[in-house]
Amino acid sequence: MLGKKLDKPRRKYDAKFKNDVIKMTISGRPVQEISHSLGINSNMVHRWKSEYNQSLGALPSPGDVIVIPPVSGAEHERIKARLREVEQERDILKKALGIFSRGI
Repeated sequence: MLGKKLDKPRRKYDAKFKNDVIKMTISGRPVQEISHSLGINSNMVHRWKSEYNQSLGALPSPGDVIVIPPVSGAEHERIKARLREVEQERDILKKALGIFSRGI
């Protein structure tokens, strides 16, 4: 009985889950932290990372410079307008929080 493996079904992970884990490693999170938080073995994370390295080349380091292509003028204006809108929403929520916090 000592040499017998438990008949536990093997867990399978889809490609999206693996890609999310790889993105976490690219962002600089430690593998131990990722594996502990997701409840998976750290060796599996290392294996997925090395498979990714072999298929696409080396992973970018967190300090690497990534070149982003420029956006068109109309797209730039749309982004700026959306940023102003989000900043206004944030400011309104900050003021509301301040008002409601005073009453407590």
